[in-house]
Amino acid sequence: MPEAPRSAVDKALDLVEAVARAPHPPRLTDLAEEVGLHRATAYRVLLDLVRRGWVLRTGDRYLPGTAVLQLSSSAARNSLTAIARPVLTELSARTGMMANLQVLEDDRSRVIDAVRPERLAMITDLIGEGLPVHRFAGPLALVAALAPAARAPYLRPAEAAGHPLEGPDGLLADIERAERTGFAVEHGRNEQPVASLGRAVPPMSGAPMSGAPICALTVVGLDAEFTPSRLLDLREHLREATDTLQRLLTAPGASAASSEPANGPA
Repeated sequence: MPEAPRSAVDKALDLVEAVARAPHPPRLTDLAEEVGLHRATAYRVLLDLVRRGWVLRTGDRYLPGTAVLQLSSSAARNSLTAIARPVLTELSARTGMMANLQVLEDDRSRVIDAVRPERLAMITDLIGEGLPVHRFAGPLALVAALAPAARAPYLRPAEAAGHPLEGPDGLLADIERAERTGFAVEHGRNEQPVASLGRAVPPMSGAPMSGAPICALTVVGLDAEFTPSRLLDLREHLREATDTLQRLLTAPGASAASSEPANGPA
C-alpha cells in the first residue's frame, strides 16, 4: 500500500526536528534534502515556523527558536522525568542502589529525579542540586559525551576549586577515560564512603553522539560495594537502562504511559 502523504503538521515537525538535531546550523537546502521536501515547500513551512518562534533564522542558516528553548527548560524536563521514572525504579531494584536522572546545565549537571532504596536513606538524593564535573559521575559522563570544544564551561568550576586538570589523576584524564569506555566512575570524591557510576543517553538511536546528550543515569551506593566484579554487573544494568530510556525518548510517539511496567507506575 502506498505511503500516505505527509500532512502540514508532519512537514513542520520534520523540519523542527531536523533543525534541533543538526550539529551545526543548517541551510535551507540541507534541511529540504534531509526531510525529503522540495526546496520551495521547505521554505514556506520554515517561514511559518520562524513566525511562530519554533525556528530562528540567522543569515542563511536556521537554529532552534525560542519556543523550542522554552519547552526544553520546562515542559520537556517534566516529560523526561515522567518517561524515565519507571526506568529509574527498575534500575534501582535490579542493583539495590540509588538511581538518579541528570541533565546538563550551563557549567554543571542537575539531578531532576532519583529512586533511593530504604537501606541507603543515609545518602542524600541531591534532587534539585547542581553537580560539578570533578566531583560526581553523572556530570562526568555527560561532559565526556560532548564534543571537546563544548567542554570548556564545565572545566571552569574544577579550576576554581583547585582541582587538577592535567596529569594521570586530572579531570581531563577522567573525561578521556569516560569517553573511551562510555562509563564514568567516582570513588569517594564527594563523600568518602559513597561511589557512583554514570552513563549518558545519546540523542539519536544507532548514531554517535553528534550533539549534547539527552541526560544521564547514575547508580549510587556505598563505596565498599563497588568491587571490580560488582562493577561489571552494574555496568551491564546501567547499559540496559540507558539503552531502554534512549529508545523510549527517541521513538516516534514516545510517552510516559508506554514506559510504565505492567503493574502500573511506582
